[in-house]
Amino acid sequence: MKKQSLSALAAAGLLAGGLSVTSASAADLGGNCCADLEERIAELEATTARKGNRKVSLTISGWVSEQVTYWDDGFEDNVYVTGTGATIATNVKFTGQATIVPGWTAGYVLHLEFDGSNTLGTSQDDPSGGPLNSALQSYWFLKSESLGKVSVGLQSMVSDNAAILVDGSGSLVPANWVAFDAFAFNIRRSSDGTSPANGTWGQAGACIAGDCYGVPVNSVRYDSPTFAGFSASASWGDDDTWDVGLRYAGEVVGFKLAATAVYAEASGDVSSLYGDSEYFQAGVYLQHIGTGLFGLVNYADIKDNAPGAGAFHNGDGNTWYFKAGLRQRWTPLGHTVLYGEYLKSEGDDFDLNGDAGSRELTWYGGGIVQEIDNAAMSLWLKARQYEAEDSSGDAFEDFTEVTFGALINF
Repeated sequence: MKKQSLSALAAAGLLAGGLSVTSASAADLGGNCCADLEERIAELEATTARKGNRKVSLTISGWVSEQVTYWDDGFEDNVYVTGTGATIATNVKFTGQATIVPGWTAGYVLHLEFDGSNTLGTSQDDPSGGPLNSALQSYWFLKSESLGKVSVGLQSMVSDNAAILVDGSGSLVPANWVAFDAFAFNIRRSSDGTSPANGTWGQAGACIAGDCYGVPVNSVRYDSPTFAGFSASASWGDDDTWDVGLRYAGEVVGFKLAATAVYAEASGDVSSLYGDSEYFQAGVYLQHIGTGLFGLVNYADIKDNAPGAGAFHNGDGNTWYFKAGLRQRWTPLGHTVLYGEYLKSEGDDFDLNGDAGSRELTWYGGGIVQEIDNAAMSLWLKARQYEAEDSSGDAFEDFTEVTFGALINF
């Protein structure tokens, strides 16, 4: 989940602060400037990112995020220290651009993830989930202020996390519609604690509980300029996957409003990461500016024309996700976010045993996020209860998690 508006804003603020400090240091050389010139040069070099040439800029940003999770699957419980999961894990992002002529720029993005524990692989038998060291995105772009932006390379397509990225509450990382923390944990049968054949919490609903096209792929993408709050995007890649989307962000009669709708198709069957499928998703976020009360609704529907062919698909299905809460600045530290959440995801074609039938994943929970502005940091404490059922008639144990975590931007 590239789900990075908070990171980008914080990184921009830190960069601006760093530039102002550098400028002040350069101007204040004192009466005996030559005596300490070498020391001042060393200070400037220590606060400036190295770059390859004088024409293309370089900005380094990202975040470090880790958490501590208590879990109980009905037969076993434990405490793990983990990252936050692939696509929202600890990362570093190198971004640069150069002006070709006024109004036209060329640039690049190299986005790398690093984490010693990937929650998407964490389970009862694996407390780490394996290390996460990969190139999340690597692409170049050409951008016109009047015509828009074209990007080529490894990147998020329009449908990657589109619905959840409208969330402006400040609780996106700890609370979204992907079951990051429980994804690979086995569901336990109430009768004897065994697990069904398709029995992980990541398989209990439709695809990845909503985010069915949620991994960057090699693609070409176009993003239009913004007109009156509206913008449009389209992308193609991955033998063959294409999608189109429309977004809006603005203020309406005292409310902040963000919304998106995206349609996607993949037709590569086995050769495509997304199989042979059709996918629609939509998201709406509304926040009252005066009180800080907010609400989020996400919806997704997947039509799987070749169940099991894609890496993430296991039949048709749909997902609803709701989140509501309050965002207020009660302390000088920064905003505090209180939220509650509910998800229901239904999958057709197969039950949890892999037989013909259906399955259903439900979770509900809540949490608190405290932002610390002076450190570009967020801390959270959350709890979730996961429930699964299917058409086989088996009874399954619920899964409970309580997680404390933090994310610091740079």
